[in-house]
Amino acid sequence: MKVRVAMFDDSSSIRNSIALLLGTDPLFELVGVFENAQNCVEDVLQCQPDVVLMDIEMPGVNGIEAVKSLKKEVPAVQILMQTVFEDEERIYESIIAGASGYVIKGQINTTLIDSIKDVLAGGAPMSPGIARKVFRVLQQNASKTEDKVVDYKLTPREKEIIACLVNGQSYKMIAGDLNISYETVRSHMKHIYEKLGVGSLTETVALAINQRIV
Repeated sequence: MKVRVAMFDDSSSIRNSIALLLGTDPLFELVGVFENAQNCVEDVLQCQPDVVLMDIEMPGVNGIEAVKSLKKEVPAVQILMQTVFEDEERIYESIIAGASGYVIKGQINTTLIDSIKDVLAGGAPMSPGIARKVFRVLQQNASKTEDKVVDYKLTPREKEIIACLVNGQSYKMIAGDLNISYETVRSHMKHIYEKLGVGSLTETVALAINQRIV
């Protein structure tokens, strides 16, 4: 089954480059190309993508505002932000709004396809610096709450994996550190999502911190 991709970007050259790149891999089908996010919810509902590539900086409705609208109305869609440079504050705002990760536009040819695959596998493509910033804020928020701790019936291995996620590790890093395969990590993550009742890595980390799971 093909992976359906939609993109929002006001640069025609970027849109053309991404279209050409995705066209080189039979896994992907480009189902929507939009130069602005004015009607992003309607556009996404119409073309039904699995992954949305969203430019952070666009006139009118910017990428962060678009993410907030999409996650409210189409929560299952995965969103990968596109930015010209690694602006930590804007990227952080995007991820807190609900984006799953980001790619640098200048590195699209070498990172975009792997980043989309990573998102679909439950990962969150972002630099360690951004990950630490996000998790630090989540930890600060967790320290202000007095939520009752819930027993989610997690296995010791599942807790190990969650601890790795909280430390900002990717699936590949976890597989290496725990001496298990990448597919085994994905299998554990599926069970973790089911037990915690979440649908993304960011939600998993936030819940783990708030509930003091690890």
